Amino acid sequence: MNTLVLPAREVIHAGYGTLQFAALAQADLDAVVEIEEAVYSHPWTRGNFQDSLYSGYQAQTLRDAGGQLLGYFLVMLAVDEAHLLNISVAQVHQHKGLGRLLLDQATAVARQHHMQTMLLEVRESNAHAAKVYRHYGFAEIGRRKNYYPAANQSREGAIVMSMPL
Repeated sequence: MNTLVLPAREVIHAGYGTLQFAALAQADLDAVVEIEEAVYSHPWTRGNFQDSLYSGYQAQTLRDAGGQLLGYFLVMLAVDEAHLLNISVAQVHQHKGLGRLLLDQATAVARQHHMQTMLLEVRESNAHAAKVYRHYGFAEIGRRKNYYPAANQSREGAIVMSMPL
């Protein structure tokens, strides 16, 4: 699949002013992993992110005017379906509308690649995220048992959600 690299895109946020989306690069990985480790009990590794970049997945960062990393997303494109693999907002910047901006950009990228649907998984215990996704337009289409690693070497199920684009 050909990778379409989108130019950096600026957006205006009421609380942050001018923000910029740009392609996630190797140079971003230290900051991305730092956020990942702060917001998830079982974070992606640096290797997971490197493999995603190597595979040509669509990955973008969101930064403020000073260059501080606020969040990022990764989307895998396959045939006519976009799979949202990871979307994260730095902990101190959560609940301020940045997740919505990231979702808007992720869906815009998928549409530019002519995808018909977007799919994602969310932990069954993450009621807040599931509510955000439902409000955005995603609907539950199934469950995956023992999908995510959990505490004490156990596993947690995932809610599978989809949204037409």
